[in-house]
Amino acid sequence: MCGALAEQSYADLLKSAQTLLGQYQSRLGDFLTPSVRLGVTGLARSGKTVFITSLVRNLVSGGRLPFFSADAQGRIVRAYLEPQPDDSVPRFDYESHCADLSANPPVWPDSTRRISELRVTIEYRSDLAWKRALGMSKLHLDIVDYPGEWLIDLPLLTQDYDAFSREALNLAVAPDRAGLAKPWLDFLAGTDPAASEDEQIAMIGTRLFTTYLNDVRASGAQATLAPGRFLLPGDLEGSPLLTFFPMPLASASNLPRGSLAAMMARRFESYKAQVVRPFFEQHFARLDRQIVLIDVLGALDQGTSAVSELERALQSVLSAFRPGANSWMSLILGKRIEKVLFAATKADHLPASSHDRLAAILKLVVERTKQRAQNEGAGVETMALSALRATRETTVTVKNETLPCLRGTPLPGERIGNTIFDGATEAAIFPGDLTADPVAALDAARTSSPGSLSLVRFRPPRIDLNPQAVKPVALPHIRLDRALDFLIADDLA
Repeated sequence: MCGALAEQSYADLLKSAQTLLGQYQSRLGDFLTPSVRLGVTGLARSGKTVFITSLVRNLVSGGRLPFFSADAQGRIVRAYLEPQPDDSVPRFDYESHCADLSANPPVWPDSTRRISELRVTIEYRSDLAWKRALGMSKLHLDIVDYPGEWLIDLPLLTQDYDAFSREALNLAVAPDRAGLAKPWLDFLAGTDPAASEDEQIAMIGTRLFTTYLNDVRASGAQATLAPGRFLLPGDLEGSPLLTFFPMPLASASNLPRGSLAAMMARRFESYKAQVVRPFFEQHFARLDRQIVLIDVLGALDQGTSAVSELERALQSVLSAFRPGANSWMSLILGKRIEKVLFAATKADHLPASSHDRLAAILKLVVERTKQRAQNEGAGVETMALSALRATRETTVTVKNETLPCLRGTPLPGERIGNTIFDGATEAAIFPGDLTADPVAALDAARTSSPGSLSLVRFRPPRIDLNPQAVKPVALPHIRLDRALDFLIADDLA
């Protein structure tokens, strides 16, 4: 009897040891699994949430990705979600966004308002013989979603309060902004920077300044709107960290102690130290790859001021990157972003013949800084894409002329001319063509009035998320596979 108990006890101990060894091997394997941190950001209305949702859905469902080389070669075995490694960062709400697209009628997911993260693990067969000999390979793809307004803030780290104020005031008096900025500028005209610090004055000035920034964004411009947290305050709303505004200064080096201007300068420095720098150090500086989504088409449609704002915004965005190739020196000097992809979104709002033209326009806008980044070793690319295609192509004959059109369901209240759409009826729409010359296209946008293109917002396609389905339904897209191939194909070799 004692011998039987001893054998059972030994068997239990052996089983526990085997379980612990398996857990240790699993954790060690996870620790040794390479990971890539992909930052996803964009300027206003660029479709960050939809991009991530579609990217993840197409990976985990085995979607059609013919230009994603690892998938086209049949080397991806499976992809699945795993708990994210950063316990302090909110999880990207992938399931909720999928539910929005499966509703009846489907709705677009809410836009990004804070940082979030999601881990997708990809199991694949390497195309390298020595790696195949070791068995199945794995890659953790950690997707970091953050608002473009936070990226716009990073150049503030190199500015003092005087430089920040001068730049903000120069933008505010520009012809395309002066009308929106007038209440705040009138307030500044009656406010003495040398007056004693006053919390009520600080609050009034901040409210007027923030209203002006929000009005610029509401005007449809891809605006350079620093400080970004003024537009997305979150838990900081009402905090002294967000209660300051630019002021005209006679001398930034001798601000009177206890003055209103000194108070604003102190809070500006606190904003950089407690808001901007932690984001840079804890999140941005840890990225390996970056995609920046841009609504170029919307800027072209809005006309001259929107195109100028787009160019300013991209200059600000590009100045925030530290592009370059990583090496062992990165352990000392800090990681660098190895690849940056600038993507013009909403390609499904144009016929296929204009997709390359849309990409060429974006390429022209970023070309100068793109060359600088390439010289530092970074891989930089531009393309036009649609992460979730809401239209399909068709043709319509009008007066013996065949026009390339898009068929889809415009959202309720969308308008073209005198036609107002009800949100339930499909329509064939001719959006117009982009010129083949990107320089001419930008010149035309600068001189055109808003609404020069026949653009409407479409309903997303409804996706069946039936858990009983034999194979999960992927999401239709344009060039999402090419974006994936540029960003991570070399990590799946």
